[in-house]
Amino acid sequence: MLFSRQTFLVAGLSKSGISASEYLIAHGAKVYVFDDVEDGNVARAAAALEERGCVRIRKDELAEKSEKCDILVLSPGIPVDHSLPVAFRRAGKRVIGETELGALALRCPVVAVTGTNGKTTTVTMLDEIFKKAGMKSVACGNIGKPISSCAEELGEKGIAVAEISSFQLETLYSLRPHVAVVLNVTEDHLNRHYNMENYIYLKSRILKNSAESEYAVLNYDDPVVRGFAEKTKAKVIWFSLKERVEGGYVSEGNFCYFGEKLFPVSDLPLEGAHNEANALAALCAAKIMGAPDGAIFSALKSFRGVAHRLQTIGTLGGVTFIDDSKATNVDSAIKAIGSVKAETVLLLGGKDKGYSYEPLFDEIKNSGVVHAVIYGENAFRILNAALKKGFSSVTLCRPFDLAVRVAYLTAKKGQNVLLSPASASFDSFRSYEERGERFAQVFSLLVEESKRGEMEERETRTEITEDESEETDG
Repeated sequence: MLFSRQTFLVAGLSKSGISASEYLIAHGAKVYVFDDVEDGNVARAAAALEERGCVRIRKDELAEKSEKCDILVLSPGIPVDHSLPVAFRRAGKRVIGETELGALALRCPVVAVTGTNGKTTTVTMLDEIFKKAGMKSVACGNIGKPISSCAEELGEKGIAVAEISSFQLETLYSLRPHVAVVLNVTEDHLNRHYNMENYIYLKSRILKNSAESEYAVLNYDDPVVRGFAEKTKAKVIWFSLKERVEGGYVSEGNFCYFGEKLFPVSDLPLEGAHNEANALAALCAAKIMGAPDGAIFSALKSFRGVAHRLQTIGTLGGVTFIDDSKATNVDSAIKAIGSVKAETVLLLGGKDKGYSYEPLFDEIKNSGVVHAVIYGENAFRILNAALKKGFSSVTLCRPFDLAVRVAYLTAKKGQNVLLSPASASFDSFRSYEERGERFAQVFSLLVEESKRGEMEERETRTEITEDESEETDG
C-alpha cells in the first residue's frame, strides 16, 4: 500500500480512528476524517488531527469527498452494512479497519487472542508473563493501544499481544499471528452479525492466514472452537479443563503442559473455571513463545484480574459492591454469577445485542442471586425473560444511578451488589469502562451520604443528651 499516492477516509474518531489517522498522515497519505457524533471528545480529536494535516469533513460533504477517496478506514463501531462502507464496496474500493493498518505495519511476532469471553484477561496475563520474562511486549488491539500506534515501539524484537474482536475481524485481512488463541464462542453481538453462523465464521477468520509454521491454541472443551482445527494449517495446541490433551490441561489439581506438571491450580488467585481456562490458554501461548517457566508461574500466581471484571469496589453497611461491567453478554454474566460467593442482588441491563436472556434466568434460579434490578434500554426484554422463567424477585428501574441505589437498598448485610449487566453499555455510556466507573462513583456517593448521615445522627444524639442534662440540672 503506497500511502503517499492514496487518499483515505477515516470514519469514526474513537481511539482506533485517531490512531489510524495519525499513522496515515505520518506516512504521507491524504486523510479525510469524519464522525457524525458531535460531542466534546470528537471535536477535540478532530481539531488535533487537523493540526497534523488531516481534513475534517461534514456530513453534507461526505458523498462528494468519498468519491475522491481510494480507501475507507472504518471504526469497529460502524457496521460493515452501513451505507458508507456499502457505497465504497459498490465502487470497487477497499474497506479496512485500523487493525488492518496495524497488521501491515508490524514487523514483530503477534500473539492474537479472540473469543467471546476472556480475551482481555488472557491478553493481560500474557503481557505480564512476557514482561516478567524480560521480553518487550505491548497489549494492543481491542485492549490498550491500537496496533498501528505501537508498531515502531515494538520494532522487530517485540511481541504484539493483540486482543481481536469480531468487529475488528470484519475488516481485517492481513494479520498472520505466530500464535492465534481462540478461547470460546458463545452467543454475542447477534444484533450486529445477525446469526451465529456469521459470528462463528468471523471468529474463525483469525486463523485464515496461518501457515504450517504458526500455532493455533484452541479450547478443546468448546465444540465450536474444536471444529476450527479443521480450518487451519497451523499446528494445533489444545487446552482443556476436562481432558488430557496435546497441550495444556488440568490433572490432579495441577496445571500441566504436554505431560509436565507445572503448579497447583489453587495457586491461581482468580476463582472460577473460566479463569482457569484463560490461564491455560495463556500458559500454552507463553510456552510456544519461549517464556521461561519461572516467569509464567510468577505472573499467573500474582495475577489479580483486570479492571471491571469481578472487581470488588468496596463495602458499605455490610454490602459488598462488585464491578463486572465487562460482562456484556449472557455467558459472561453466567460465569460471574457462578464465581461470586454469598447471596447477591444483581444489576442487569443496557443495550440489547439480539440474543435470548432466558438461559441467564435458568442459571439465576439455581444461584445465589436473590433479586435482580433491571435497568436500561433492554429492560423490558430482560423482565419478560425473567417472568417466563418464573423468576419474580425483580425491580424495574430504568436510570442507571437510581438502579444502583435501589440495588443497595434491596441488599441485606452480608450480601453483594453485583453489576454484571449481560448487555452492551452503549445505551447510556461510551464503553463498559465508563459504565464501571460510574458504578464506582455511585458507590462513593453512597459512602459519603452514609458518613453525613452518621455525623448528623451523632450531632442529634449529642443535642438530645445536652437537653436531657439541662433538664436534670434544673
